Amino acid sequence: MSRYKPPLALRPHPAVTVPATAMVMAAGLGKRMRPLTATRPKPLVEVAGKPLLDHALDRLRAAGVKKAVVNVHYLADALEAHLKNRVRGIEFAVSDERGQLLETGGGLVKALPLIDADPFLAVNADNLWIDGPVDTLKLLASAWDDAHMDALLLLVPLARANCHKGKGDFHMSAAGKLRRPRAGTVAPFVFTGIQMLSKRLLADAPEGPFSTNILWDRAIEAGRCYGAVHQGLWFDVGAPPNIKATEAMLAEI
Repeated sequence: MSRYKPPLALRPHPAVTVPATAMVMAAGLGKRMRPLTATRPKPLVEVAGKPLLDHALDRLRAAGVKKAVVNVHYLADALEAHLKNRVRGIEFAVSDERGQLLETGGGLVKALPLIDADPFLAVNADNLWIDGPVDTLKLLASAWDDAHMDALLLLVPLARANCHKGKGDFHMSAAGKLRRPRAGTVAPFVFTGIQMLSKRLLADAPEGPFSTNILWDRAIEAGRCYGAVHQGLWFDVGAPPNIKATEAMLAEI
């Protein structure tokens, strides 16, 4: 179990307001989710009777987010049709990557003109999480310190990363600063796919397709990449076998 205890300034405040706009990353090819993604994009794969994209959008709306910017590439028409037919209570805009898949970092750069909040939330569309004592997105917003942060990543301890097979992504200091593990070693925290970002992070970003890891590493070097620990449940549903395992755990809640 993690011993991380955020400083008083990083503890959730009940009156916190989340950013009005969130970027929802939905353009990936979903290769790990094959064969389920042979005929549908990964964000439309269902878990517990609801598409993964809807799980994410419902969480955003419940936290008070007003607008979701959704990027599309693989089977983009199906995603756009779903958004038009399903989305209620939250405005959405589509960042079109049909011509070229831009990866996570490039996708953020292309969508930037549509993102009218700073800082803003960014959420992977294939996320599935359950809130703890505090709304997860409000927890993240309460931990934001604009004077010191360009990126704030929501992390879960490796021991609580349900269905996750990786070795962890980050180490975190007592103050919340992140650093990478040495090659081949285990890190105690896993990135959940949920983050809060300043547009400063995207200044002088590379052109074309690139990973957000490039932006994170730059922020880590500058001492401006931080983490906050998720207080609820999180599930890695990136592969078909993980869906049944996740559904079984959800049924016990």
